[in-house]
Amino acid sequence: MVTKKSNKVSAYQAASLKKILKRCSSLGKKNQVNEVPKGHFPVYVGQQRSRYVVPISWLAHPEFQSLLQLAEEEFGFEHDMGLTIPCDEVVFQSLISMF
Repeated sequence: MVTKKSNKVSAYQAASLKKILKRCSSLGKKNQVNEVPKGHFPVYVGQQRSRYVVPISWLAHPEFQSLLQLAEEEFGFEHDMGLTIPCDEVVFQSLISMF
């Protein structure tokens, strides 16, 4: 028996994503020019916290949703750095090359 995983975002995930995006949208507004194009948001990846600006459409990808869940489990929503993805940068680059 094969079950199909739904790509729909639950109400809890939607609320969590809204919190993340709200926090990310306020980053950098005080001291620097906001360099995030409309329809994108920044994420920080790896031990060096490399910054990537990714399109909001990636939120619909199950692989990216898994990374967001890992970020929530490891960091929660109460940290100062913005949305941090807890994986190696090489793994993240490999994953995003598939989108």
